[in-house]
Amino acid sequence: MAKVKGRVTFNEERCKGCELCTTVCPVDIVLMDTKRINSKGYHPATVIEMDKCIGCANCAMICPDMVITVEREKI
Repeated sequence: MAKVKGRVTFNEERCKGCELCTTVCPVDIVLMDTKRINSKGYHPATVIEMDKCIGCANCAMICPDMVITVEREKI
């Protein structure tokens, strides 16, 4: 079975800071960026330690505003 590496990107300007994505990440790498605020006044979601992403796309599936894109790469 091939190992999969994921890459998560956010449309940060559309993020409304609901934090749903942070609750479903099985490797706990999605969190709210408390150092930045988008133009709507919300802290956007971000990923720490991208190399730990397994490409499950749980975050993208739960996002009500389709802010998150997950790409998968076999390694």
